[in-house]
Amino acid sequence: MLERAEYPKNGGIALPVDLIRTVAIILVILLHAAIEPNPTVNFMSPQGVQLWWTSDVYDSIARTAVPLFIMLTGALLLQPNKADEPLRVFFKKRWNRIGIPVLFWGAIFFAWDFTVKGQALTAVSVLQGVLAGPYVHFWYVYVLVGLYLITPLVRIVVAHADWRIIRYFLLIWFVGTGIVSLLTLYSNLGPQTVWFRDNIFLLTGLIGYFILGAYVIKLRFRSSFLYIGLILSTVWTIIGTYFLIATLGEQYSQFFLDASSFSVIIASVTLFLLLAAVPNQTVENRFPRGNKVLKVISQNTLPIYLFHLIILETLQKGYLGFKISVTTMNPIIEIPLVTAVTLLLSLAIIVPLKKLPYLKRIIG
Repeated sequence: MLERAEYPKNGGIALPVDLIRTVAIILVILLHAAIEPNPTVNFMSPQGVQLWWTSDVYDSIARTAVPLFIMLTGALLLQPNKADEPLRVFFKKRWNRIGIPVLFWGAIFFAWDFTVKGQALTAVSVLQGVLAGPYVHFWYVYVLVGLYLITPLVRIVVAHADWRIIRYFLLIWFVGTGIVSLLTLYSNLGPQTVWFRDNIFLLTGLIGYFILGAYVIKLRFRSSFLYIGLILSTVWTIIGTYFLIATLGEQYSQFFLDASSFSVIIASVTLFLLLAAVPNQTVENRFPRGNKVLKVISQNTLPIYLFHLIILETLQKGYLGFKISVTTMNPIIEIPLVTAVTLLLSLAIIVPLKKLPYLKRIIG
């Protein structure tokens, strides 16, 4: 998400960076639009049932957003020809790219939280915001910082490791992250499974997506197989979430929606491979206007990500005197509508501001 639009070429194949970024940021906004709370609705009523299932479907579809960003970041940063980049140069680039914008938008969200949302401003609340992020979506920025810290090490591995070793790692990662975790669904085995996973499978979580991004072109599948995998895994996430809540309770509502669940892993990888297979020339030649839109969105992914929740909450809570919310509209229509409006308004504010002197570097 946050890297410059460099087009890595491996074996003569270039990733459609703008397309992948655009799809990912739209899915991020869709995800946040789909999880709008509505405490007044009775989920046992017909209206409540429709709202729950609609949110579940859109939420499940959008869960590939962060994995797409992480795989793309891996593809851009872990190219073998970058293995010798000095640490000072690498971290200076990262600071210039995200450091100042994150500080700027972090201050904006501190102000938003304390003025608009009415949160108390104390030394403890500020420290909590610094440690955990000033707002809910800043968690990904912290993940990105963690990935940046290990990038110089991982670059050496990627540059010199045999493909068989990487396949071995990816297999261990998938088993430990997506498969073994399924055993935690059995209450009698839950604590033991967590202990087993955390001690045996040390390389789990989001790092697998990061390394996978560097090797995506080595994976070869028929497009029909990828579409089937994407559809079935997404349906599994939708239906699995319902059955877990119905049988085990609300505390399991995020199990299949987590980026580390096996169904989201499969959906994310298949979607990334489908998007990666689209040649840049195809988009540029067949859809020249659409390609321009993709570039505008792609070049502003960072500020859109950091800023969009202010727009989204303003629309959903009616701060402008009107609402685009599940409380006022059919959620089947409202969720994609507020997603589109949020994206357009974010661009309408960010693009002109970045044309002002000095603001481009601050905004991102």
